[in-house]
Amino acid sequence: MPKPPMPRYTVLTATGLIVTGLVAGPAMAGEMALSVEIPRLRVAEYHNPYVAVWIEDASGKAVRTLDVRYDVDMRGGEGTKWLADLRTWWRRAGRSMAMPADGISRPTQAPGTYRVSFSEGARPLGKLAAGQYKLMIEAAREVGGREVLSIPFAWPPKQAMTGTALGKSELGAVRFAIKP
Repeated sequence: MPKPPMPRYTVLTATGLIVTGLVAGPAMAGEMALSVEIPRLRVAEYHNPYVAVWIEDASGKAVRTLDVRYDVDMRGGEGTKWLADLRTWWRRAGRSMAMPADGISRPTQAPGTYRVSFSEGARPLGKLAAGQYKLMIEAAREVGGREVLSIPFAWPPKQAMTGTALGKSELGAVRFAIKP
């Protein structure tokens, strides 16, 4: 009897590149898609913000860091020195992480909208236990401000759902969608 074909997966990376590959085992159960707007600010000295995206459980404990944008190109890893400016993420998850973190850390982004998606079972989302969570997004900018947004959600998704948060300074519109 012939073996059944291996399931395929597709990941849309932050750069918009689509990567397709093979995965052994059953198809993934849930997917998350995130869109984060970094607004264009009219200021004398502008620096791209550091941004962290993570998931917290109902008690406020960080359970997954999904994305960290910082100055990865600084000589001698100097860009990591200012990750602590992402104060909420740093206190809950960042200080215990080694950077760069494979599949999580990326360069800062200029004003505009960036998109990233995650599949259950794949890094960095992994296997998230059933429960109530908050998707947390924090941005901090040198010679600028700091802002934290959150979007509540339930996992695993029983049906498709969306959430939106609107920043007032360092972040613009943040859109979050999950589907079973």
